[in-house]
Amino acid sequence: VQLQASGGGLVQAGGSLRLSCAASGRTFSGYAVGWFRQAPGKEREFVAALSWNGGNTYYADNLKGRFAISRENAQNTVALQMNSLKPEDTAVYYCAARPGNNIFTAGHEYRYWGQGTLVTVSS
Repeated sequence: VQLQASGGGLVQAGGSLRLSCAASGRTFSGYAVGWFRQAPGKEREFVAALSWNGGNTYYADNLKGRFAISRENAQNTVALQMNSLKPEDTAVYYCAARPGNNIFTAGHEYRYWGQGTLVTVSS
């Protein structure tokens, strides 16, 4: 499964961005999808995840209420809506997928990874 993340860019603090993750040549049916991010000089961290049937979502505690993960376009893409962005949200954001319905916060649980999209939040 090839994943393509898009939607990153430069935004002022307090603004919003919507990232999208598309699976090349297929839908996400049967796959749990997660978003992760890596800020400069920091380790990769979990952001949010969605079960393949869309029934379960999970968020990093510090992002609850500001970020929302969802499926759209008949499961062809998974979106990450990011609101009230802060400079500390600046990072490269990656989407990842794993077969099955279970969602995990650990990156090593995900088999497929996209190339990442850069989000820069200015103060």
